[in-house]
Amino acid sequence: MRQALSALIDELRRLKATGVKTVTVSESALVAIHRAVGSWRQEGAGLAPAAVAGAVVPAPAAATSPARVAAPEPIAAPPRPPPAPAVMLPVVAAASLPPAPTVTLPEGEKAARWAALQQRVAADPVCRENVRPGKKVVLGVGALDAKIMFVGEAPGAEEEIAGEPFVGPAGQLLTKMISAMGLKREQVYIGNIMNWRPQLPTIDGREQVGNRPPTEAEMRYCLPYLRAQIEVVQPELLVALGSTAAQGLIGFGAFKALGEVRGRWRDFNGRPLMITYHPSYILRNPSNRSKRMIWEDLLQVMARAELPISDRQRGYFLDK
Repeated sequence: MRQALSALIDELRRLKATGVKTVTVSESALVAIHRAVGSWRQEGAGLAPAAVAGAVVPAPAAATSPARVAAPEPIAAPPRPPPAPAVMLPVVAAASLPPAPTVTLPEGEKAARWAALQQRVAADPVCRENVRPGKKVVLGVGALDAKIMFVGEAPGAEEEIAGEPFVGPAGQLLTKMISAMGLKREQVYIGNIMNWRPQLPTIDGREQVGNRPPTEAEMRYCLPYLRAQIEVVQPELLVALGSTAAQGLIGFGAFKALGEVRGRWRDFNGRPLMITYHPSYILRNPSNRSKRMIWEDLLQVMARAELPISDRQRGYFLDK
């Protein structure tokens, strides 16, 4: 129980560090959290009410002389309700993974090689073990002769249902960004570092709420499948969307803040790599300044890919 609540607190701290100020929580989730905290306290975990994020504990009343204050009439304490049943949240041990797979694709046409890769990923026992019942392992999607390949972090709730990357709100925004570049989603290739949605503790019978960044062990396991996709597609340019994707491509611990490397060309196995913010950054910070930062990175991609750039495109999201 302590591990489950610690995981929840760590995720809230991570969101706060990225600039998230509010989190939408359903009433049922709040009830579950209160029950879990109550169970933890009853089991002697020593959690004081003040340890719950956002809790306000009234200050004790100032000491007063007994001679000046009349003794209050005794008040009968209300009957104490029976303790709520404990809600056990299973903790996912994501770090205990086998070595990364060696991926060797058959020779032949791109479509046949990609189909073989898809079958390999779908049958991977580690991928299957980390996907919850009813959900799907996710591989990239798009044109196999794409000049530009976008690389994200991991599937989310919508993606693990559809079995396709970037179909949720961030994916819909990415599609608009691609359209602003003068391209269609079907003309590029879109993939992720991860082939499954990193799990968070859930209550039995309930869906996972929220996402967490993948661990380094999870990313290292899935990276051979991303490299295999790059081998099949052979894109001219790569675009890393967000810090996790950037670290997976240029090296773990290569930077502390994305601003250190964002908007600069790097190299990945001989291919130019542009690093920019994840579309979810705009969802959290929908200002023209945020949009312009990402758009300037995409203008560099367009120029490198020799795509036409109109004056109107050059002026997108400039403050007037």
